Amino acid sequence: MLHMMKLAVGIRDIAHLREVQAGRLAAERTLRHLTRSFPRRTAEILDGGSMYWVIAGAMVVRQRIPDIAAAAYEDGSACAAIHLDPALVPVAGRPTRPFQGWRYLAADAAPPDLAAGSDIVRGLDKLPDALRRELQELGLL
Repeated sequence: MLHMMKLAVGIRDIAHLREVQAGRLAAERTLRHLTRSFPRRTAEILDGGSMYWVIAGAMVVRQRIPDIAAAAYEDGSACAAIHLDPALVPVAGRPTRPFQGWRYLAADAAPPDLAAGSDIVRGLDKLPDALRRELQELGLL
């Protein structure tokens, strides 16, 4: 199994990602991320892989990737459509440096999921971004 990671540009926190994606899902009836480069390791990703989103400098949430297909942008140029499961799964925050595009993420390097009822998860999306980042850098989140 192999995962992907991507910067969620313009997204403030998990709640904002949820809101933006709900709007896209309502408008398009499918949730997908279009990218210029087609992943060469698609079979490994489709074997249970997820998209790990980096928000405000930390990898904090993931979504399962059920499919990757050839697609086209509005101008007709070729791209890849990475289909995403609508469920957002919070993960143990990990500071992540900025990068361009997307990156592969080995299964053993991926942060663990946070338990649904965990005290760590409750209220996490309500913390100010600067405080959440500092707590993550200290390894407290």
